[in-house]
Amino acid sequence: MIYLDYHATTPCDPQVVEAMLPYFTEEFANPSSSTHKAGQKVANAVETAREIVAELIGAQPSEILFTAGATESNNLSILGLTNGIQNGRRRIITTPIEHKAILEPYKQLGKIGYEVATLPISKDGLVNLEIAHELINEKTLLVSVQTANNEIGTIQSISELCKIAHDCGAFFHTDAAQAVGKIPINVQELDVDFLSISAHKLYGPKGVGALYLKGGPLSTPLRPLFYGGGQEHSIRPGTYNVPAIVGFGEACKLCNKLMEKETIRITTLRNKLENSLISTFSDISINGYVQHRLPGNSNLTFSGIDSEALIANVPELALSAGSACNSGALEPSYVLQAIGLSREKAYQTLRIGIGRFTTESDIEVASKLIIAAVVRLKSLL
Repeated sequence: MIYLDYHATTPCDPQVVEAMLPYFTEEFANPSSSTHKAGQKVANAVETAREIVAELIGAQPSEILFTAGATESNNLSILGLTNGIQNGRRRIITTPIEHKAILEPYKQLGKIGYEVATLPISKDGLVNLEIAHELINEKTLLVSVQTANNEIGTIQSISELCKIAHDCGAFFHTDAAQAVGKIPINVQELDVDFLSISAHKLYGPKGVGALYLKGGPLSTPLRPLFYGGGQEHSIRPGTYNVPAIVGFGEACKLCNKLMEKETIRITTLRNKLENSLISTFSDISINGYVQHRLPGNSNLTFSGIDSEALIANVPELALSAGSACNSGALEPSYVLQAIGLSREKAYQTLRIGIGRFTTESDIEVASKLIIAAVVRLKSLL
């Protein structure tokens, strides 16, 4: 099977797996057991991984907090901040195209008295900066805007939005799960307060991630979501998932090394596939900000063709009709509807993700299979 769903998750790089293996069977000590050399050795491996993760995003190691992934990092940023701040600010702001790990915590806060405001977006998925100036005010506690969208790939103007928030005294968080490791990210340049990462989006293991905290845990206003043994300065307690953390660090090391070349290669493959399909069917449209999107992202609407039927007709390909966080949902993509697509058009849209292990041959085969399937389905209309 040809895997073209890299935005949902990515395969764990073999080099990452190799780096993890000793920590399952040989170096299995608890890093919190620092009274013996075995524990100290594993603790050093955790801290080395922290340094590598920090390097990838231009942070200090002390500003990296290990979590179970971006969902936890998002919830910790949002709920941890609102639990810890009592300054009278009750306005929280986001966009309608965020991952559910942002929208759901916001929904819960709305139920307990927070005012949830939504920044309007363009048909390309970009936040309107002029309206952002109007909605973000002195009543605002937190603004959360994703760095890049998981469905349409649009990359937001995070530094500009962050400045608007900071000028009003608000905190700024960004879910960068889709962006880190795929495009250059520097937290110093963005000036964000909190940034979420998932290892499995950058060829690392599932079930581990990080939260960047500007200034580090000692200066953060976040309160923990749960309590325990005091790990991660008590903000995120619990026994360390050492193999996953080591794998996360190795994945970040590879991204730092390979990102520039991968971006060129993957963008070329993405464009080749899109050009092949669009030159064959003039009624295909690309969703998102075509000039400024993630390298491997392609979100295509096939006019008149149901995406689920199209996927069923290409069993050789691993494709998606929407976001992985909504897998199994009967409703069309809320992201596509938010940028102006009708329910009908949203049901006719395919999400393609190209990644590190996609080859030119994969793209050629995928193009032929999709074209044949569309021709077949069109003949039935």
